[in-house]
Amino acid sequence: MTRILIVDDEPQILRALRINLQARQYTVVSAADGTQALAAASADRPDLIVLDLGLPDLDGVDVIRRLRTWTPVPVIVLSGRLDSRDKIDALDAGADDYVTKPFNIEELLARIRAVTRRHADPDEPVRVRVGRYTIDLAARDARDGDKSQHLTRTEWKLLGLLAHNPGKLISQRQLLQDVWGPTYLNETQYLRQYMAQLRRKLEDDPSRPRHLLTEPGMGYRFQP
Repeated sequence: MTRILIVDDEPQILRALRINLQARQYTVVSAADGTQALAAASADRPDLIVLDLGLPDLDGVDVIRRLRTWTPVPVIVLSGRLDSRDKIDALDAGADDYVTKPFNIEELLARIRAVTRRHADPDEPVRVRVGRYTIDLAARDARDGDKSQHLTRTEWKLLGLLAHNPGKLISQRQLLQDVWGPTYLNETQYLRQYMAQLRRKLEDDPSRPRHLLTEPGMGYRFQP
């Protein structure tokens, strides 16, 4: 049974999440601050952590950074902060996804399922579908029947990073670092340009993409 650690200093949120998660057969552990969260993560070894950023003792981003020194446990951030900088900092620190308060419980449950599936099956996908195209990531081949779509080396790198993390929100900073290098961390126009090119080449309707999604101000997500 999947064990989830909920970290939030609002008792009503802890109670609501505990009820909803236990009703769906999750085991729930809770903590009201960052110190308790780190202790519970060590003692209870949860399969996933739902973490509020606004904790009374430690900032949630600091909690993520400390966790990442010793565990790869997936973390979904839950916060009422509206500044996208906080979201980006959380993702760059190692969070797997981000849900903003007030949140829809069904959306949170869907994110939990997606992150749990991704970590339960660590094998990287070799083939994915984008619109009409079957993408062979290993062979770098994008094909619709007999028709092959040409992608540049940079487009393949960007698509590969997204497709190897299905459903995961990847920050702009991480993508710029991994595709172009550390001297390009502020060149967000590169991402916009190349994502637009990938959508024009692969999506059925580039103006309404179904697979190559933008999270405004934060990053991008590949939705299988």
